Amino acid sequence: MRFQLIGVNHNSAPLEVRERLAIPESRLPDACRDLSAYPGIEECMVISTCNRVEIVAHTTNGHADLRGFLHQHFHLKPEELDAHLYEFREKEAVRHLFRVASSLDSMVVGEAQILGQVKEAYATARAVGAVRGQLDQLFSRAFAVAKRVRSETAVGSSSVSIASVAVELAKKIFGTLEGKTVFIVGAGKMSELAARHLMAHGCASIFVANRTYDRAIGLAQKFNGQAIRFDDLYSTCDRADIVITSTGSPHAIFRREHGEQFLARRKNRPMFFIDIAVPRDVSPDMAKLDGIFTYDIDDLQQAVSSHVADRRKEAELAEAIITGEVERFEARLHTLDVVPTIVSLQDHLETIRQAEIDRVRGRMGQLTPEQEIAIEALTRGIINKVMHTPITTLKTAAKESEATTVVDVVRRLFNLHDKEKEAEPPAKKNEVGTRP
Repeated sequence: MRFQLIGVNHNSAPLEVRERLAIPESRLPDACRDLSAYPGIEECMVISTCNRVEIVAHTTNGHADLRGFLHQHFHLKPEELDAHLYEFREKEAVRHLFRVASSLDSMVVGEAQILGQVKEAYATARAVGAVRGQLDQLFSRAFAVAKRVRSETAVGSSSVSIASVAVELAKKIFGTLEGKTVFIVGAGKMSELAARHLMAHGCASIFVANRTYDRAIGLAQKFNGQAIRFDDLYSTCDRADIVITSTGSPHAIFRREHGEQFLARRKNRPMFFIDIAVPRDVSPDMAKLDGIFTYDIDDLQQAVSSHVADRRKEAELAEAIITGEVERFEARLHTLDVVPTIVSLQDHLETIRQAEIDRVRGRMGQLTPEQEIAIEALTRGIINKVMHTPITTLKTAAKESEATTVVDVVRRLFNLHDKEKEAEPPAKKNEVGTRP
């Protein structure tokens, strides 16, 4: 295995760091292309969510300077980033990905959104040709493992989520949500989920604003709400008691001066902002205003932590499943590593068998069909007996760390090197990655 993974998440880096690494969905294909052109990368994928940014790579020789890529791509100095990075290789990279897809590494253990986000990142990487072979196998297995964890454990059965915690916080501020108005800014899935929870707890009406007006209309219709053009955001937002914001803006769209305007028009009635965007949509200065209550993604994490103790036992069961799946995946990859050598050995010995039959056929004269069958059976039997020991040894070695050594010995003994090289496609040439 030559898998390598590097990244930051909600445990390793504060929001101030994560928002500097966030990659908007529209830029994810370009990021994958930049990464795939970086030295030492054969296949790659980028995962960017509100709680994590991770790079996964299948490398040429087991090592690529992924830290260097992050420094270059995001224009960050090592002292600004490196203390927050985690890095995994080979088996541990596989384990981490299985845990991420199974929502064991999430802010809310068991939440369902992360699997969909990883699948979308995978689809993007495949679409630009960055995922083809072993990464394809890795993520296909990760999705199957996530499905198994969800079906065989109750790790995802609890209703605790970022959205449900946001509802609880809103209840504490307003006492009741009956009759309250919700304003969604950004028509993403997380915003929709939070809105659905709020409406289910008694909120009366909903507004939706999005830079693409048609998407605002589509989401508003789900809640019998009203779509608002993005240009009218600041003139209408004060109608809402609760604002859920999750846009792809690189800068805060709600600043202190906006909060002052809202409070003046609301005659100081409180407003509650749930900011689940990374980078943040709501400036920290907004929270300094009396009557404005703001919660960003890290604030919600702290609130969630007190609710998830009941998932620990189920998480332990899920971890055991993942440990077994990692071992099986590693064994499968090792088995695949020896298959080309087994096929080459079979072809090599079959070529010798056919050549020897052809060489002596002229001296044997006309053979009856029964004699032809007998010669075929005799020579095939000899070849099968010759192949039995090396093939059995290769299959056994595939499960152990000595696989590479055994494969090399068999290739040398039967002179398979030249034949395999002739069949290999031209090696990929790596280009130095440059940022557009």
